[in-house]
Amino acid sequence: MGTDRASARPVVFAPLDPHSRAETVIRRLTDAITFGLLTDAEQLPSEADLAAQFGVSRVTVREALVALRQQNLVETRRGRGGGSFVRAPAAKNDLHSRLAGLSLPTLRDTADHYAAVAGAAARLAAQRADADDILRIEEVDADVTGPLHRMERAYHLEVAAVAQSARLAREEVRFATELGTVLWSPVLPSDGGAYDPHADHRAITAAIAAGDGDLARRLTEDHIEKAVERLVTLHLTLIEQ
Repeated sequence: MGTDRASARPVVFAPLDPHSRAETVIRRLTDAITFGLLTDAEQLPSEADLAAQFGVSRVTVREALVALRQQNLVETRRGRGGGSFVRAPAAKNDLHSRLAGLSLPTLRDTADHYAAVAGAAARLAAQRADADDILRIEEVDADVTGPLHRMERAYHLEVAAVAQSARLAREEVRFATELGTVLWSPVLPSDGGAYDPHADHRAITAAIAAGDGDLARRLTEDHIEKAVERLVTLHLTLIEQ
């Protein structure tokens, strides 16, 4: 099953603040494309539909699409079957160079903020999830197609969607875009094979299903902390080289 979850996708097109303009539309769609929630070659809704879903004018949507075309994130095709289509950016595989641009304090601070967001989402999900929600979370974790970072980000976004907090879901997308590819990289040190993200996910999902919000939050924070420690270990190794 794909990682474009029915319950998570509405976060992309949720109405904007009445005072938001093209910059917010650009950021929302850029995050979704970079995250993978909107997939390569996928057709976006029409300008009229986007304007209605975001709660902005068509002029604002048109301005945002122009900017996205300039960034090569969207292409517009004319004629029959035309419209605006996603152009997903090429994957960034140079983990070492990306790490080199991060200081340890910045890395830890960003990760701490992310753990707080993801932990809060897990706690709320445990309070609000029904049986169908649990099934969707389990299906995301069971999907092993594609890279690890996309599976991880899809899992945590689904949990945020189940939490029924649009703000937390948008924060999840933002942090996943900013840190996710690095944080969940499969080439990080794996502690002798002891690191099993699916085992962590199963434990988190079980806590959500049991309605134990405190446990779901703690397990989520621990899960992220383990990934951060792996990242810090690699960062220190690179500094010593």
